[in-house]
Amino acid sequence: MAIHIRNQQRSKSLNLRRVRKDLVKALALIGRKDDDLSLLFVGSRRMKYLNTRYRGIPRETDVLSFPMETEGTTPWTTALGPQMGRSSLLGDIVISVPRTIDQARDFGTSFHEELLRLLIHGLLHLIGYEHERDRRRRLRMEKKEKELLHALEKMD
Repeated sequence: MAIHIRNQQRSKSLNLRRVRKDLVKALALIGRKDDDLSLLFVGSRRMKYLNTRYRGIPRETDVLSFPMETEGTTPWTTALGPQMGRSSLLGDIVISVPRTIDQARDFGTSFHEELLRLLIHGLLHLIGYEHERDRRRRLRMEKKEKELLHALEKMD
């Protein structure tokens, strides 16, 4: 398993070691501990650009996920450099750090708690969970998010 992390924002200092540790645990919990993934942290402008380009929605979002459906590259593997091979790549997660900061404040949680929620959310999208198509799928994804977050809390 390889987790490739790139931080392209300057809003907040990040504990990338803790992020990697949490992702390793989460991947094990979902039975994907041997898969690789990439994680990109960006600022507001970059996230708005990416959301516009890849989803056609001209506004910032908190997290984007790009599942690897076939062998090859996703939008970020090229940006992450040659270390990303054509192995068992699960996909790419992109997180807006400014949005994470705002949501943590709005939800009354710590930055790390909100970041972990977004990591789990993005990870679930990579393995096929969806919440935008219908209520049943949204509820299924929310339930799985809560299960994983609870399991991760118990592991600490």
